[in-house]
Amino acid sequence: MTDIVSSVMQQVQRNVQQNDARQPSNLAWLQTAMHPYFFSFNRDQTDALAVLVEGINRIERLPFMRLIDNPERLMLAQLAATNSIYNTLKVLKPRDNLSYSEINTSLKPLPERAQALEVMRFDYDLKSDAEIAAAMADQQAAPVPAYIVEQVAAAAAQAYPLDYQQVEFEKLLRLLWVNNPQYVQVSHAERLARVMYLYHQTQQSGGIYLDMQALSQREGTETARIMFGVSNPPQHDFLLQVFEVFKRLNIGVKRAYTVTMSNGVFPTFLATFYVNPRDGVLLEKGNTRYRELQNELYNTQIMSSSSASFRALVETGLMSAMDANLIKALITFCYTNLAHNQPDRYDPDEVQRAFHHHPDISQRFVNLFYARFDPELSADERTQRYTRELSELTQEVDNFNTGRRLLDETRRTIFRCAMSFINHCLKTNFFVPEKHALAFRLNPVYLDELDVSFTADLPKDRPFRITFFSGRSGSGYHIGFSDIARGGWRTLMTQGHDDFVNSANTLFRENYVLAHTQHLKNKDIYEGGSKMVTILNTRPGTPKNTVLQYLYKLQYGFTQAFLDLFVTDTNGNAKDPRVVDYYGEQEPIELGPDENMHDVMIEIIAQQAVKRGYILGSGIMSSKQVGINHKEYGVTSRGVMRFAEVTMQETQGINMHTDAFSVKITGGPNGDVAGNSMKLLLERCPNVQIRMIVDGTGAVFDPAGVEHAALAKIVLKDDLQALDVNALHVGGFMIYRLQKHKDGIRELYRKVHMTEQGLQESWISTDEFYKTFDSLPFTVQTDLFIPAGGRPETIAAYNVANFSDKQGKPSAKVVIEGANSFITPDARLVLQQQGVVIMRDASANKCGVISSSYEILGNLMLSDAEFLAHKTAYVADVLQILNRLAEQEARLIIKRHREAGGVVPYTDFTNVISRQINEHYARMFAYFQANPQKVQEAAYRHAILQNMAQLIQTDFPERIDRLPEKIKYAVLAVKLASSLVYENDDNTMYGDLIEAQVRRLALTNVA
Repeated sequence: MTDIVSSVMQQVQRNVQQNDARQPSNLAWLQTAMHPYFFSFNRDQTDALAVLVEGINRIERLPFMRLIDNPERLMLAQLAATNSIYNTLKVLKPRDNLSYSEINTSLKPLPERAQALEVMRFDYDLKSDAEIAAAMADQQAAPVPAYIVEQVAAAAAQAYPLDYQQVEFEKLLRLLWVNNPQYVQVSHAERLARVMYLYHQTQQSGGIYLDMQALSQREGTETARIMFGVSNPPQHDFLLQVFEVFKRLNIGVKRAYTVTMSNGVFPTFLATFYVNPRDGVLLEKGNTRYRELQNELYNTQIMSSSSASFRALVETGLMSAMDANLIKALITFCYTNLAHNQPDRYDPDEVQRAFHHHPDISQRFVNLFYARFDPELSADERTQRYTRELSELTQEVDNFNTGRRLLDETRRTIFRCAMSFINHCLKTNFFVPEKHALAFRLNPVYLDELDVSFTADLPKDRPFRITFFSGRSGSGYHIGFSDIARGGWRTLMTQGHDDFVNSANTLFRENYVLAHTQHLKNKDIYEGGSKMVTILNTRPGTPKNTVLQYLYKLQYGFTQAFLDLFVTDTNGNAKDPRVVDYYGEQEPIELGPDENMHDVMIEIIAQQAVKRGYILGSGIMSSKQVGINHKEYGVTSRGVMRFAEVTMQETQGINMHTDAFSVKITGGPNGDVAGNSMKLLLERCPNVQIRMIVDGTGAVFDPAGVEHAALAKIVLKDDLQALDVNALHVGGFMIYRLQKHKDGIRELYRKVHMTEQGLQESWISTDEFYKTFDSLPFTVQTDLFIPAGGRPETIAAYNVANFSDKQGKPSAKVVIEGANSFITPDARLVLQQQGVVIMRDASANKCGVISSSYEILGNLMLSDAEFLAHKTAYVADVLQILNRLAEQEARLIIKRHREAGGVVPYTDFTNVISRQINEHYARMFAYFQANPQKVQEAAYRHAILQNMAQLIQTDFPERIDRLPEKIKYAVLAVKLASSLVYENDDNTMYGDLIEAQVRRLALTNVA
């Protein structure tokens, strides 16, 4: 055994000596074989380069050799081969914080080998957006060295001239410096100028940019430089997906440099690739291969290479990623339209299998879609091809038969849904290469082609439009019930497959019901009702900051897709010629903040609408800085509280300003509606007992009411978990949803309870926590209940009995719905039969949307500077209007309930009033569209002015001329329609019609 050990060690020593002897030549080879920039960029990585020199002769024995591997940096070396970069990236564990990467291929083969060397470096020290924002705001921070500024300015002027001023140039260079000072220090001036140019072009191009520069023939095989920029890129495996595109298009990458640069709000991925096509096909700007590259790289924003459709259709070579993305959109559309009423039969996996297991039919859907929307075809060609493709596909679907009756029936239904989707799609941005998401504007008549079982759970009224969005990490709908429509945009956040499916199953129905409710609510304003609901799916355990970037990516992408469709020319057609438009009219659609819509995105959406020339400009979005922020002014809560004050006085004889009463609230103290409702209660109602509050962080119960002073400290400042529990009265308790720990395999939640002896802490099981958390809104006895937060349909037919005690006494006498659809219609009916007075959401919380409507009117008639200069007066006018309209409807509902003998539910009158106004509005709007000259007559102009804030009436009356014509018709229609209903009863309106007809007959000669 000793001899064997000695022999082995001697051989090892000979190998080491032999390797040592080769190192001088290896070092010489490295110096001549690698691009000079390689040494410039890696001047601080001499230890890694030493490892490389030592290992060059045995590099073929490993898939790759690690030169550095720590949390901040990974550096690898490997033999160059076809797709070797992609193959290595595929096996590396993805990290979300890539700040810089470079890939270098040697200019000549390795010693004694035919293959070249590839060296890859990845830096993982990406700074957060908050860190960048703070650094840019720091006036004491060290500036960029003057010599760097001078050198980069000179390089930019020569190679990458831009139209920005010196101040903008220096700000952009400083932004790059703040993000990655080492990168700036080791890079040559032309490279920095190029990166700044790429960043600028990416921002100017809406967040995505591709360019190519031909390279002169030189040592090596690089023929072109590809520059690719993406704002807020996918975080997880984006670089891998980009290289997958190069692999699939057979484009070799010799060198690559990427840097991620944040502007303090979101990051931008900036990449330069030095490439050479392998199959001999020329890669020239504008040619077929370049357009393929453009489409595929842009498509990385919309489709992940890890998605099921990519694996089933793209990796197998059946389709391009662009076409597979269409199939992915069809899958999502069919699933969300069919599953909300039959989730077990039409689950996402089954719908997906229908398309993936029948790629021939999937390809026919692609062909049908191209025939209808390919902008390179003439109108006649599209008609002819579409007619032929539709006939052939219809026949194939009708005859679809695999011998499994139930399965075949299910898949025929899925395919027919997809056919209806294409047949009733009126425009799409599918053929816009630089899109960030897919958007499809649909005629809602497709719903009537579905079996009635798929629409039985929806309101019977049909929308005016439905727009479907499909993105990389989510999807969603905008549903509007009127030509001019407004409503909020909410995003549902999910993590993991089960969470996503649970929410996606009812996505379409939730959106539809919310939009329908919004339409009833919008009766007092010129816009009909709409709602945008999107769903974001992220991996479980994704860091909060990364989730936030995914959220902004989805919202930004859907905003750009929205504008692709709805930015129109003067004739009403989509402005982008690549959008084939079968509708051909301007569509003034307004959005607004809702769940998970943050201030930063509100401003970005408004800025993009202005930049791209949307008909409403910044009026696309409400609650802006140049606007009326809902939370700051508590506009929704003012209406909720006015409804509560009138209802409590008229039905219970309670004056909330002076009398003692009790209330329970769902929604947190830092929420918009709930927080401002609490604020108003504390300000106006000194004798109120707020006995229960529930929010996402926990729940509190206090039998004597939460101490006002303790609650005031956190209202509109913090979540419920920050409440000082020492202020609880005896019998009160607090449970914490986010404060928990493990006891073995059990998860326990913190609970504090005020006793005679003081505050006691305990830890309760998951079952006990949720039993208490979920039951509190049902069981706590109060005079008033304000649901101002929580999921839709929290109180429904299956659990409404829990709202009453064993004797059948409801736990609240009055319910004012601050949250949308918190109680289902059937549950409302049950509660009202038990004597509960309910003022439903479409009435009680309407003031938020009214405020937004007046904000948009202000934006359309005043400049930003004027709006800000007069904002105090304008907002004061709007708040008066909100108070008047809330009281007006509350009193009318109570009046009509009494006139009906108290047997018709209060909530029915919300529907009746809304329908009456909306029906009058629709007929009047159509009348003014047919008679546009009317709005120029003095009496009609006066009527329009009467619907404006007092500031406009007195100081800017001529500004109504700035309103788009459609909006003038709408403002006039809603003013006349609402006054007919609020200021008259049916007999008066009928009498007016009789009088008008009699006067008309009196002017007619008797036969």
